[in-house]
Amino acid sequence: MQTIVSAADISNQVLEFIHNPAGKDFATLALAVFAYQFHRNLPYQRFCLSRGQTPETVTRWQDIPAVPTVAFKELDLSCRPPEKIFLTSGTTQGQQKRGRHLIPDLRLYHDSALAHFTTCLLPDACRLRMLALIPSPAALPTSSLTQMADWVMTELGEPGSRYFIDPAGIHLEAFADAVADAQRTGTAVCILALTSALVAFFDWCEAHGYVFALPSGSRIMDTGGHKGKGRRISRNGFLQSCWKYLKVAGYYCVNEYGMTEMASQFYDNVLRNRFVRSNEPRYKIGPPWVRTLVVDVDTLTEVPQGQTGLLRHFDLANCGSVVAIQTDDLGYAIGEGFEITGRAPGAEARGCALALDEFLAAQ
Repeated sequence: MQTIVSAADISNQVLEFIHNPAGKDFATLALAVFAYQFHRNLPYQRFCLSRGQTPETVTRWQDIPAVPTVAFKELDLSCRPPEKIFLTSGTTQGQQKRGRHLIPDLRLYHDSALAHFTTCLLPDACRLRMLALIPSPAALPTSSLTQMADWVMTELGEPGSRYFIDPAGIHLEAFADAVADAQRTGTAVCILALTSALVAFFDWCEAHGYVFALPSGSRIMDTGGHKGKGRRISRNGFLQSCWKYLKVAGYYCVNEYGMTEMASQFYDNVLRNRFVRSNEPRYKIGPPWVRTLVVDVDTLTEVPQGQTGLLRHFDLANCGSVVAIQTDDLGYAIGEGFEITGRAPGAEARGCALALDEFLAAQ
């Protein structure tokens, strides 16, 4: 029999895990979070009951019922009233079908985001000026990415950190001036960028005949892919452009993978590897309070290591909503993490579509 704890108790247990993960038991806490959500999140409870899965019958974290990300467009999945609501970007179904992630305790997102960013982007404990080709909070106040970037810039950035995308648009010339200033003064910087925005900057540099040489220790975090905007570029092409136009080596270029429906993020391991002297290949790693399974596209059952399937994430920092998230992102497990290969055909895998039908039928 699972012991049901209060909202404050479960949040504090997860926060303690985030702050001091060494020696913590992910499996036990994941099952406690599931039991809490089963009793507090009624749409999720109905889904679990329709499958005959309850805290009494689920004994492994791998078996916690996962909710497809598309379900966040249909229902509010929260254990109590939210402190903040984050919205997904618009879809082909229109802005009215945007997913909503209700966050009852913003501390969980804050502490998770900053802890893993520090591990993967600041393993040398540097404090750097942050140059953001990410929309400012004024431009996108409901974006979880914008919120994360704002915390990073405010709490980890040096004076002179600033945004170059605001409600008026993207300011590539001003960004170029900031890069030139960093080069001139020998100030290492951390660029936080939408992938498409940085590709637009590379194209601007090519058109105007500019190349820059950022000081040693400068680094780049890019995120979001292309989202159908601007010129498409391969990952190798992107890394080559980072060197050509900014003189930032590939092992200082870290791609971020996150989603509105999750309070935690994943990053390339390359910069962390450099400082722990690891020769592992580049792949995505999550923090200790997250686990990822790769499941079959049709059956949603776990596949062997190295085989491509859909990514399913278990995020303890999601304890105020749903701990288990079924994505339609394709990838394969490698080392201590995974690599992404794309999205399921038609944006929604058959298994995810069936899972959504099952979820809605339970309501």
